[in-house]
Amino acid sequence: MLRTAHRDSPPLRRSGPLKYLAHLAVWLYVGLLLLPLYYLLISAFKSNVGILTAPFSPFAGFESGNFGRAMSDATLGPALVNQAYVTVCANLLTLALAIPAAFALARTGGRIGAAVERVFALGFLIPGFAALVPTVLLAINMGLFYTREFLILFLPATALPLSVILLTQAMRAVPRELEESAVIDGAGSWRLLWSVYFPLARPTVAVVLILNFLSFWNEYFFSLVIVGPDSAIRTAQVALPTLSLANSSQYGVLAAGIVITLIPVYVVYAAFADKMEGAVLAGAVKG
Repeated sequence: MLRTAHRDSPPLRRSGPLKYLAHLAVWLYVGLLLLPLYYLLISAFKSNVGILTAPFSPFAGFESGNFGRAMSDATLGPALVNQAYVTVCANLLTLALAIPAAFALARTGGRIGAAVERVFALGFLIPGFAALVPTVLLAINMGLFYTREFLILFLPATALPLSVILLTQAMRAVPRELEESAVIDGAGSWRLLWSVYFPLARPTVAVVLILNFLSFWNEYFFSLVIVGPDSAIRTAQVALPTLSLANSSQYGVLAAGIVITLIPVYVVYAAFADKMEGAVLAGAVKG
């Protein structure tokens, strides 16, 4: 009996060298990601002498005025306000357009729904530079050239293809039984959207929000062309390169300016990271 039980028990997994190599590769990858960030952070608090003589030492050549010089030389205060205004408004407009569109596509079956979804997917095939001249001409004809408002209207057009496709896939996973129960209770289309579909697709909405925030916050080319270099309305990404003109040899000031523009990105990601992880895990379970 003992021999039979021992023979039927599952074999113990042995940790071979591949397991340790996999762990080593993961930690090397983490180190490659954290090393540039660490170098950037300590450089923002150091003088040129400390950066050049002891680049990886956090205590060599401490300089406390780099952040103040970066804020004043590039007028990063108003630029950050403009960047936040454009990013938040464009993100809200994108969600206001993408959520109802995804809801309609998720409930529409057959060839019509597939054809409309393919139309949204065609947005991935249009490069940004190809839309530059028509966008500038449209802004001039609307009288919105060199304004933040046109950038707010333009950025959602670049983000709608991915946003609609991600939200459509999330809303298609909503059980039909929930929709039928809500319809029996007298719920209309808008009630179905906000009471049934939207709560279940909330993790994917968080993913879309974070992806669009990163895209809108880091957008430089169209911000420079459409909004222009005017210090009163320019965004942070347009103002940041001016530090290289005013402080071409002050590497600590340049690093401090980059850190200032990165802080909102990490704050937003930390606020929505749990919902993003929930969406990823939900997709893995469904797969």
